Amino acid sequence: MTASLIATRTENSDDACMGKHSVIIARHRTSVSLENAFWEALGEIAARHGVSRNRLIGIIDSHRNVNLSSAIRLYVLNELRRQSASV
Repeated sequence: MTASLIATRTENSDDACMGKHSVIIARHRTSVSLENAFWEALGEIAARHGVSRNRLIGIIDSHRNVNLSSAIRLYVLNELRRQSASV
């Protein structure tokens, strides 16, 4: 597959669409911009851990050293890597 074909598929995918999501962290309202695929995966991970998405974002926020959106993406990536390693 060529790079241009891969780029075209990504650009046209709903999963790649960026969304701005309102969240509450430590009783403060803020927003994060995330691609739909990351937002959905974060919700699935939160459900597996038995916490709300806002609670999981709060946990990620308390351990981050990069901007919040990047920290969430890295968390999702690491969780998915852990899952695939355990299969």
